[in-house]
Amino acid sequence: MKWRLASGVLCDKKIPPRLKGKFYKVVVRPALLYGAECWPVKNTHVQKMHVAEMRMLRWMCGHTRSDEIRNEVIREKVGMASVVDKLREARLRVVI
Repeated sequence: MKWRLASGVLCDKKIPPRLKGKFYKVVVRPALLYGAECWPVKNTHVQKMHVAEMRMLRWMCGHTRSDEIRNEVIREKVGMASVVDKLREARLRVVI
């Protein structure tokens, strides 16, 4: 639902991709990873989150899968690390 609320900003062609990436990191990604520290994460969960994030990033950049642009190129354009890496970081962060 956060994506739908923010799509007006994230899909605007006048806003540069790096700024969209920063907005995505602050608003959408925390909602996507909420509670990830305590999930029993399976490979299917990781794959679904990766697919969902790439769909959002492609939509932000104005590309589709038929454009055949590699995921790494889109991530570099927006300036973003993989959601899988962030999920791993969140799970490894331990509060003592």
